[in-house]
Amino acid sequence: MEKQIPLITIDGPSGSGKGTIAILLAKKLGFHLLDSGAIYRLLSVAALKHHIAFDDEKALVDLALKLEVSFLVNEKDNKQTIFLEGDNVTNEIRTEMVGNNASKVAILPKVRQALLARQRSFLATPGLIADGRDMGTVVFPHASVKFFLTASAEQRAKRRYLQLKESGENVKLNSLIDEIKARDERDTNRSVAPLKPASDAIVIDSTTLSIEQVLDKIMAEVSKHTAFKSTN
Repeated sequence: MEKQIPLITIDGPSGSGKGTIAILLAKKLGFHLLDSGAIYRLLSVAALKHHIAFDDEKALVDLALKLEVSFLVNEKDNKQTIFLEGDNVTNEIRTEMVGNNASKVAILPKVRQALLARQRSFLATPGLIADGRDMGTVVFPHASVKFFLTASAEQRAKRRYLQLKESGENVKLNSLIDEIKARDERDTNRSVAPLKPASDAIVIDSTTLSIEQVLDKIMAEVSKHTAFKSTN
Protein backbone atom coordinates (compact mmCIF):
# COMPACT_ATOMS: atom_id res chain seq x y z
CA MET A 1 0.00 0.00 0.00
CA GLU A 2 2.82 2.39 0.89
CA LYS A 3 4.35 1.92 -2.54
CA GLN A 4 1.22 3.52 -4.05
CA ILE A 5 1.73 6.79 -2.16
CA PRO A 6 3.49 9.42 -4.33
CA LEU A 7 7.03 9.83 -3.05
CA ILE A 8 9.91 12.03 -4.19
CA THR A 9 13.39 11.78 -2.70
CA ILE A 10 15.94 14.59 -2.88
CA ASP A 11 19.44 13.62 -1.81
CA GLY A 12 22.70 15.53 -1.91
CA PRO A 13 25.53 17.02 0.12
CA SER A 14 25.21 19.92 2.55
CA GLY A 15 24.60 23.24 0.80
CA SER A 16 23.37 21.74 -2.47
CA GLY A 17 19.99 23.43 -2.00
CA LYS A 18 18.04 20.23 -1.36
CA GLY A 19 16.41 21.51 1.84
CA THR A 20 15.05 24.67 0.25
CA ILE A 21 13.90 22.79 -2.84
CA ALA A 22 12.19 20.12 -0.73
CA ILE A 23 10.19 22.74 1.19
CA LEU A 24 9.14 24.54 -2.01
CA LEU A 25 8.24 21.27 -3.73
CA ALA A 26 6.22 20.02 -0.76
CA LYS A 27 4.33 23.31 -0.68
CA LYS A 28 3.71 23.26 -4.44
CA LEU A 29 2.42 19.69 -4.44
CA GLY A 30 0.71 19.81 -1.03
CA PHE A 31 2.78 16.87 0.25
CA HIS A 32 4.24 16.02 3.64
CA LEU A 33 7.90 16.87 4.18
CA LEU A 34 10.67 14.84 5.78
CA ASP A 35 13.91 16.63 6.62
CA SER A 36 15.87 13.50 7.46
CA GLY A 37 18.96 15.51 8.32
CA ALA A 38 17.04 17.03 11.21
CA ILE A 39 16.57 13.56 12.70
CA TYR A 40 20.32 13.01 12.99
CA ARG A 41 20.90 16.56 14.16
CA LEU A 42 18.27 16.09 16.85
CA LEU A 43 19.92 12.90 18.01
CA SER A 44 23.31 14.63 18.23
CA VAL A 45 21.80 17.46 20.31
CA ALA A 46 20.07 14.93 22.57
CA ALA A 47 23.36 13.06 22.97
CA LEU A 48 25.09 16.22 24.21
CA LYS A 49 22.17 16.95 26.52
CA HIS A 50 22.37 13.48 28.05
CA HIS A 51 26.20 13.40 28.08
CA ILE A 52 26.50 10.54 25.59
CA ALA A 53 29.68 10.25 23.52
CA PHE A 54 29.30 10.24 19.75
CA ASP A 55 31.12 6.90 19.48
CA ASP A 56 28.98 5.16 22.13
CA GLU A 57 26.82 3.28 19.64
CA LYS A 58 24.77 1.31 22.17
CA ALA A 59 23.81 4.39 24.20
CA LEU A 60 23.01 6.34 21.01
CA VAL A 61 20.75 3.51 19.78
CA ASP A 62 18.88 3.48 23.08
CA LEU A 63 18.46 7.24 22.86
CA ALA A 64 17.32 7.08 19.22
CA LEU A 65 14.63 4.53 20.01
CA LYS A 66 13.01 6.84 22.58
CA LEU A 67 13.80 10.18 20.94
CA GLU A 68 11.01 12.61 21.82
CA VAL A 69 10.60 14.80 18.73
CA SER A 70 7.77 16.87 17.29
CA PHE A 71 7.50 19.04 14.18
CA LEU A 72 5.09 21.96 13.88
CA VAL A 73 4.56 23.94 10.68
CA ASN A 74 3.49 27.59 10.69
CA GLU A 75 0.70 27.85 8.13
CA LYS A 76 1.44 31.54 7.43
CA ASP A 77 5.07 31.25 6.35
CA ASN A 78 5.38 27.45 5.97
CA LYS A 79 8.39 27.43 8.29
CA GLN A 80 8.98 24.51 10.58
CA THR A 81 9.44 24.63 14.35
CA ILE A 82 11.21 21.62 15.80
CA PHE A 83 10.90 20.47 19.40
CA LEU A 84 13.18 18.06 21.23
CA GLU A 85 11.93 16.84 24.60
CA GLY A 86 9.68 19.90 24.77
CA ASP A 87 12.39 22.44 23.92
CA ASN A 88 12.37 24.54 20.74
CA VAL A 89 15.65 23.62 19.02
CA THR A 90 14.83 24.91 15.52
CA ASN A 91 17.80 27.29 15.39
CA GLU A 92 20.16 25.20 17.51
CA ILE A 93 20.11 22.17 15.21
CA ARG A 94 21.10 24.28 12.17
CA THR A 95 24.51 25.33 13.52
CA GLU A 96 27.69 24.04 11.91
CA MET A 97 28.75 22.33 15.13
CA VAL A 98 25.54 20.31 15.30
CA GLY A 99 25.83 19.49 11.60
CA ASN A 100 29.31 18.09 12.08
CA ASN A 101 28.21 16.13 15.15
CA ALA A 102 25.26 14.71 13.22
CA SER A 103 27.63 13.50 10.51
CA LYS A 104 29.63 11.61 13.15
CA VAL A 105 26.47 9.98 14.53
CA ALA A 106 25.27 9.05 11.03
CA ILE A 107 28.25 6.76 10.33
CA LEU A 108 27.17 4.28 13.04
CA PRO A 109 25.24 1.37 11.44
CA LYS A 110 23.02 0.48 14.42
CA VAL A 111 22.08 4.12 14.99
CA ARG A 112 21.02 4.45 11.35
CA GLN A 113 18.93 1.29 11.68
CA ALA A 114 17.22 2.61 14.82
CA LEU A 115 16.20 5.81 13.02
CA LEU A 116 15.14 4.09 9.80
CA ALA A 117 11.62 3.18 10.91
CA ARG A 118 11.07 6.69 12.29
CA GLN A 119 11.88 8.17 8.91
CA ARG A 120 9.69 5.73 6.99
CA SER A 121 6.74 6.57 9.23
CA PHE A 122 6.53 9.98 7.52
CA LEU A 123 5.22 8.37 4.32
CA ALA A 124 1.48 9.12 4.21
CA THR A 125 -1.14 10.40 1.79
CA PRO A 126 -1.32 12.56 -0.22
CA GLY A 127 2.44 12.13 -0.70
CA LEU A 128 5.91 12.81 0.70
CA ILE A 129 8.99 14.81 -0.21
CA ALA A 130 11.98 13.22 1.56
CA ASP A 131 15.15 15.29 1.83
CA GLY A 132 18.44 13.78 2.94
CA ARG A 133 21.57 11.87 1.99
CA ASP A 134 20.29 8.30 1.54
CA MET A 135 16.57 8.74 0.95
CA GLY A 136 16.63 7.27 -2.55
CA THR A 137 19.25 4.60 -1.88
CA VAL A 138 18.31 3.21 1.55
CA VAL A 139 15.23 4.71 3.22
CA PHE A 140 12.89 4.85 0.21
CA PRO A 141 14.42 2.76 -2.60
CA HIS A 142 10.95 2.38 -4.15
CA ALA A 143 10.40 6.17 -4.50
CA SER A 144 8.39 7.31 -7.51
CA VAL A 145 11.01 9.87 -8.53
CA LYS A 146 14.52 10.38 -7.17
CA PHE A 147 16.75 13.43 -7.43
CA PHE A 148 20.35 14.05 -6.40
CA LEU A 149 21.39 17.69 -6.09
CA THR A 150 25.02 18.67 -6.06
CA ALA A 151 27.22 21.76 -6.39
CA SER A 152 30.89 22.65 -5.97
CA ALA A 153 32.20 22.73 -2.40
CA GLU A 154 33.08 26.40 -2.83
CA GLN A 155 29.58 27.34 -3.95
CA ARG A 156 27.96 25.33 -1.18
CA ALA A 157 30.22 27.01 1.37
CA LYS A 158 29.25 30.45 0.06
CA ARG A 159 25.56 29.62 0.44
CA ARG A 160 26.07 28.34 3.97
CA TYR A 161 28.21 31.38 4.81
CA LEU A 162 25.41 33.76 3.82
CA GLN A 163 22.83 31.77 5.80
CA LEU A 164 24.95 31.80 8.95
CA LYS A 165 25.81 35.49 8.62
CA GLU A 166 22.11 36.32 8.33
CA SER A 167 21.44 34.41 11.54
CA GLY A 168 24.15 36.41 13.33
CA GLU A 169 26.87 33.77 13.49
CA ASN A 170 30.51 34.76 13.17
CA VAL A 171 31.94 32.43 10.52
CA LYS A 172 34.84 32.37 8.07
CA LEU A 173 34.33 31.26 4.47
CA ASN A 174 37.63 29.36 4.24
CA SER A 175 36.80 27.39 7.37
CA LEU A 176 33.38 26.50 5.95
CA ILE A 177 34.96 25.26 2.72
CA ASP A 178 37.32 23.02 4.71
CA GLU A 179 34.47 21.72 6.90
CA ILE A 180 32.26 20.95 3.91
CA LYS A 181 35.06 19.09 2.14
CA ALA A 182 35.78 17.10 5.31
CA ARG A 183 32.07 16.26 5.71
CA ASP A 184 31.86 15.21 2.05
CA GLU A 185 34.84 12.91 2.55
CA ARG A 186 33.27 11.39 5.66
CA ASP A 187 29.82 10.96 4.08
CA THR A 188 30.96 9.53 0.75
CA ASN A 189 33.39 7.03 2.27
CA ARG A 190 31.37 5.69 5.19
CA SER A 191 30.73 1.94 5.08
CA VAL A 192 26.98 2.24 5.61
CA ALA A 193 24.76 4.20 3.19
CA PRO A 194 27.51 6.34 1.66
CA LEU A 195 26.46 9.60 0.03
CA LYS A 196 25.91 8.84 -3.64
CA PRO A 197 23.13 9.12 -6.23
CA ALA A 198 20.72 6.20 -6.51
CA SER A 199 21.23 4.30 -9.77
CA ASP A 200 17.91 5.68 -11.05
CA ALA A 201 18.26 9.20 -9.63
CA ILE A 202 18.18 12.34 -11.76
CA VAL A 203 21.36 14.30 -10.97
CA ILE A 204 21.20 18.11 -11.02
CA ASP A 205 24.27 20.31 -10.54
CA SER A 206 23.02 23.54 -8.95
CA THR A 207 26.38 25.35 -8.88
CA THR A 208 25.30 27.94 -11.46
CA LEU A 209 21.53 27.60 -11.08
CA SER A 210 19.06 29.66 -9.05
CA ILE A 211 16.55 28.01 -6.73
CA GLU A 212 13.81 28.79 -9.25
CA GLN A 213 15.76 27.13 -12.08
CA VAL A 214 16.35 24.00 -10.03
CA LEU A 215 12.68 23.85 -9.04
CA ASP A 216 11.63 24.22 -12.68
CA LYS A 217 13.92 21.35 -13.70
CA ILE A 218 12.50 19.13 -10.97
CA MET A 219 8.88 19.99 -11.76
CA ALA A 220 9.52 19.22 -15.43
CA GLU A 221 10.71 15.74 -14.47
CA VAL A 222 7.92 15.19 -11.92
CA SER A 223 5.27 16.11 -14.49
CA LYS A 224 6.36 13.17 -16.63
CA HIS A 225 5.21 10.67 -14.02
CA THR A 226 1.60 9.55 -13.87
CA ALA A 227 1.65 9.41 -10.05
CA PHE A 228 1.86 13.21 -9.99
CA LYS A 229 -0.48 14.16 -12.84
CA SER A 230 -3.25 15.30 -10.49
CA THR A 231 -0.91 17.37 -8.30
CA ASN A 232 0.41 19.77 -10.95
